[in-house]
Order: sequence, then C-alpha cells, then structure tokens
Amino acid sequence: MILVHICCAVDSHYFLQRLKENYPAKKIVGFFYDPNIHPYGEYRLRLLDVQKSCQKLEIELIEGEYDYKKWLDLVSGYESEPEKGARCDICFDRRLEVSAKKASELGSGFLTTTLLMSPKKSFEQLKKRGEEVCKKEAIEFIAPDFRQKGGTQEQFVTAKEQKLYHQDYCGCIYALGMQRDSQKKIADELFSPISAQILPNSIEEKLSLYNKRYEMEEKGINHKIVREKFLNYRLLYGYVQKDGSVLESYPLAYSTLKRKSTKFRIVDKVKDIYFTNREEIIIISLDYFNKIIGTNYKDIKNIIKSPPLFETELKARSKIIYNFFSLSPIIVLKNIDLNGAYQLRLNAHIYEDVREHLVTFS
Repeated sequence: MILVHICCAVDSHYFLQRLKENYPAKKIVGFFYDPNIHPYGEYRLRLLDVQKSCQKLEIELIEGEYDYKKWLDLVSGYESEPEKGARCDICFDRRLEVSAKKASELGSGFLTTTLLMSPKKSFEQLKKRGEEVCKKEAIEFIAPDFRQKGGTQEQFVTAKEQKLYHQDYCGCIYALGMQRDSQKKIADELFSPISAQILPNSIEEKLSLYNKRYEMEEKGINHKIVREKFLNYRLLYGYVQKDGSVLESYPLAYSTLKRKSTKFRIVDKVKDIYFTNREEIIIISLDYFNKIIGTNYKDIKNIIKSPPLFETELKARSKIIYNFFSLSPIIVLKNIDLNGAYQLRLNAHIYEDVREHLVTFS
C-alpha cells in the first residue's frame, strides 16, 4: 500500500492518476493532513474538493486531525520567512512526520505527497525532507517527478476539465499576508463579518458554490464554472456618534469615506431620504429600510444578528440612489434627530477582484 499525503485537489488529481498508472499493483490511500490551511473555511473547501476527486478516482481518503494550534506553535518565530524558506521546512516536516506515522500505523511501507506536484514548491527540498522523515519510521519515501515532460501543464488542464477549486495561495496564513501585501490587496480570505453575512467571493460563498456544483454533478445537470471581474467591497468598521454617544447604525454595502471619519449635519429631506452636508452621506430610517427590502427588523441589532443578503443591500441602494456606480455612504439609523452634528467613522476597502459563478445549460 502507498499512503499519499494530499494537500489539495489541483495538485492531487493528476498526481494520483499518474501514481495509479505507475503502481498498478499497489493499493493507494489518500491522507488529507493540512493544519497549515487557514482559515478553517478554506480548509473545509479544499477537503471537499479532495473528497470528490478521490471519489472519482476510486481512492480511499482519510482525513487527519486539524491540529492548527500545534502548527502555529511550531512555526512561531518564522512568521516573516519567505515561501520555500525555513517556515516551509517546518511545515513540510510536520505534515510528513504525521503522514509517515499514519503510514506505519496502517502497515504501509511507502509514503509520498502531492506537494511534489506543486510548481510553487521545491521538489528537491521536499524529496530530501521526505526521505529523512520516512527513514525514522523505516518506510520508503517515493518521489516521482510528474512535473517533467509537460506534466505541470497537463495537471492544470486536468484540473480545469474536472472543475476543481483552484486556490491562489498555499494555505499558510503568513504566506497569504505577504502575498497580498506584494499584490497591494487585502487578505479578504480572513474576513468574516460579525453579522455572518455571506460576502462576495468569500470562502463561505465559495463553499456554497462548490457544494451546489457537486449536487449538480450528482444529478447529471450540465453546468460550467465561469469567472468574472468585479469591484469587491469589505467593511472593516462603521458607526455613527452623536453628542459623544454611539448610535445604533448600519452602513449599507459599498458605503465609503474619503477619510475614515467626518462630521456632518442633516440639511435636507426628500420623502424618506435624508441628505447631509458632507461626503454625500445619506441617512435612512430603519422603517424605510424595512419598507424597501420587505423586512420587519425591530432594531439595528436584529439586522446584525440576521442580516439581509448582500444582493438585497445592493437592491436597497438602487432604490435610494439611482446610480449603479455610487459609493456614497448610506447609513440606516433607528432614530433620526434633525438637530445637531453627527460623526461617521467608517473604514472600507473597494478593490478589483475575480469571482466564480455556476452556469447551467438546458
């Protein structure tokens, strides 16, 4: 038997196909052990993809423990190391050590890892570490180089044909931070709003999409995953103060400020919409918000506990401002006082992004 440590379906699907061809007499068992993957939603998403991949290839899969706290302790002090540096050595060692012990426990004399397939990893570094770790367990480390002779290209063609989830970072929270800094982007993979609202291109949205994609596959529904560029939005914080007190308030999606704080006064009202004297800020009442989206929120806390769909907020914006590209702050207040000054503190990011959609064919 050959135990195969699996990191993700994009690297594993082609690797496992080739391994089955090269070792037809050996039973191949997958082992998903990756406590380095953060956040947990991303871990679940990659595991889901690996489970479906192994199911197609008729390969048994074992899920290892998600002992991420142990992993964080092991790499402590190496947070600033570049990819392929000392932190990666520690990460490989941990995953290979646990995998080698699992192989020994299962009575397997052989271990390999789909990390060998990743073009972002050093093949020689992995081979050396694998051999050192396996020697301690008296098992053999197999290191086939399936990247050669166009293997990497075939790997990505296969992944596209199989509609596999193609992540764009290794999984490590520290590598992700450095990668996003170099791209001058925020690490939105780590954003989870306290409202639990599913945000565009969030891990939660991707999990939902891939679950639907596999349901369609099982039902024989012809479908395709398509990608689109769009303008994404993440709110870091937003609240309103008046006379030194924080008011119950809710900023609608795509509300932005040039600066992170501004004072304003309400100067006009048209029907149920209140206009201010600063930063094109618009105020609406909770009653009007309920009216335009068809809800019955009693207070702002209820919105946070049970938020509307992100798309519903966009529809609400379109009923308040008739400009599809508007970034004006729209703030929902439970109680509106026409007298005195308010202060809005709001920090949000608007950025180019790419998201996936499911398209079905009749």
